[in-house]
Amino acid sequence: MAQTVDYWYNQIITKVNGDIVLSDLDHTSAVADYKLWAYIIAYVAWTIDVLFDLRAAEVSAVIDTKKPHRLTWYRDLALRFQYGQALIPDTDQYLNAGLDATQIAAQQIITQAAVEELADGSMRMKVVKLVDGDYAQLNDAEMLAFKAYIADTKDAGVRINEDSLPPDALKLVIDIFYDPLVLDSIGARIDGNATEPVKDAIKAYLKALKFNGEFAKTRLSDQLQAVDGVVLVGILSAQSQYGTRPFTEIDERVIPDAGYLRVTDDGFTINYRPYA
Repeated sequence: MAQTVDYWYNQIITKVNGDIVLSDLDHTSAVADYKLWAYIIAYVAWTIDVLFDLRAAEVSAVIDTKKPHRLTWYRDLALRFQYGQALIPDTDQYLNAGLDATQIAAQQIITQAAVEELADGSMRMKVVKLVDGDYAQLNDAEMLAFKAYIADTKDAGVRINEDSLPPDALKLVIDIFYDPLVLDSIGARIDGNATEPVKDAIKAYLKALKFNGEFAKTRLSDQLQAVDGVVLVGILSAQSQYGTRPFTEIDERVIPDAGYLRVTDDGFTINYRPYA
């Protein structure tokens, strides 16, 4: 970033004042010859500084148009999608004139995105929006607009498969050994502060997972172990399902196909056993 003329001028004057030979120059007159020359040189230095900045910007712009984009660029591209807004022709920028930050944010419906490179050289882009505080798939109209946006902004020749899916399903069979001083036989707190603290902890763990992140049985067990009144946890079975495929047992960890996992009430089998 270019420095100011005053910056360069003060640099020169400071050097003059600190020089044994030049320090005898008149420092009181604002129009002393050496001060005028110092200003001229400072102005030239500032001009060169600005020209270097302009050249750097030009080079960066050329590089941006030539280099292939990384997966993170495509993820950020997805997050910038605005539903119901037109693009500036031949760019990946929106015609946002007249819109304030709140209006733009309201149009940016995609909350999370993940991009993966597939074995055939294409890319898979997973996106979701936020509905009532939880992830949800885009509807047909939103998905149609999003695909048109990606087609207009992606690099030429790049194949992208856009997905916005309902959550992968999760089934759990768990033994909970509980402290009978804190929890009752159905897992509710005796003091009445929570009716299903174990289920609440499982749902909180799933919601806290990074989008397209890894579910791990050990980490879930650690989360449940921290619930007040839970003494020991045994995860007897953890199965996941995506699309119409059958449920399959999770071998310790899994990355959900949709990018996120959810368990419904009928997906819980929790055996509460008093710890004695």
